[in-house]
Amino acid sequence: MFTLCSIHFVQAQPNKGRFIKASIGYGITLPLDEYNITGSGFYTQGEYVIGIRKWFGIRPYAGVIFTSPNETVTDANLLQYKVTAKAFMIGGKARIVAPIPYVAPYFELGLGTSIGSFETYTPATHIKANGVQLHVPFSLGLALGKKHDFELEFTYYTYPSLEQVSGAMALGFTFPINR
Repeated sequence: MFTLCSIHFVQAQPNKGRFIKASIGYGITLPLDEYNITGSGFYTQGEYVIGIRKWFGIRPYAGVIFTSPNETVTDANLLQYKVTAKAFMIGGKARIVAPIPYVAPYFELGLGTSIGSFETYTPATHIKANGVQLHVPFSLGLALGKKHDFELEFTYYTYPSLEQVSGAMALGFTFPINR
């Protein structure tokens, strides 16, 4: 019985091999402090997927995020504060996928750099930076469909030196190379 279930689950996992993934979504920026200050805008990213195992892969990526201050601040005392990012991101991450048919949850973690302009201006933090910044990407998502080629994800990039997080709620599509 266990063997039959295992065979069924193995076939339902994402494939081994090389793929390209393209994502687009609603970009956001948040401060690491506890203030309700955000930025919003546009996010897109491309990944070169190297599927080492059906449940594990590595993903070099490149993308951009452009956010502006959110105009709908609910607290009048926070109107002058803002958190923004306008950056090109590049790096690598690893993905672990759960073997579930048609809906495969996954977690990603990696390391990368961003080149651009960033601002984290809150009552507790005043950081304005241009240039290269280290970030730590992490994502939670679902790979959907018979071939798990559609994705819905929450992806974030933590910038320790900027005391901010940039990220997105994104949709992605993965297609194989040379097939």
